[in-house]
Amino acid sequence: MINILFPNIYIRKVFDIDFYKVYKLGYRGLIFDIDSTLVPHGSDSTKEVDELFEKLHRIGFKTIFLSNNSACRIERFNKNINIAFIDEANKPNKNGYIKAIERLEVEKSEILLIGDQIFTDILGANLTKIDSVLVKYLLHENEVKIGKKRRVEKAILWIFFLTKWIFKKNSKIEKLKVNYNEKA
Repeated sequence: MINILFPNIYIRKVFDIDFYKVYKLGYRGLIFDIDSTLVPHGSDSTKEVDELFEKLHRIGFKTIFLSNNSACRIERFNKNINIAFIDEANKPNKNGYIKAIERLEVEKSEILLIGDQIFTDILGANLTKIDSVLVKYLLHENEVKIGKKRRVEKAILWIFFLTKWIFKKNSKIEKLKVNYNEKA
């Protein structure tokens, strides 16, 4: 049952994802977490992130932010991107994911969640039965301290690496070539 905590794939950072290939695999809607996924916790968006969303929309993706943060925090981050969002989502509760799916107006099988936390983002995606990508969490420059939850997540990620062939979910996103040889 530990596989309920496993992502479909793990990638070092959002910018390592080949979104053209993701689109070719049949995904049309992307649900993004913000903090520690796209930017370090509490940071504003960057030019690189803004350009990523412009690219995603040119490719044809529908996008939405799903966050446990307040509307104020998301609006500040979203000022240049200007996409729909769900605030105070109470992830991993399925309700926020279901709202995101409805707002994207695409089939659930065409949606991909991208987030940095196993116990919120990935668990919620698995409970909702949507595919997921786990990215390594981002820290602020010179930040090295991580909490207990991140240590547990690291252990779960190692189990994922060791057993990924046993618990293969056979999702479309697993066809994306991923190099797992880097340290988690």
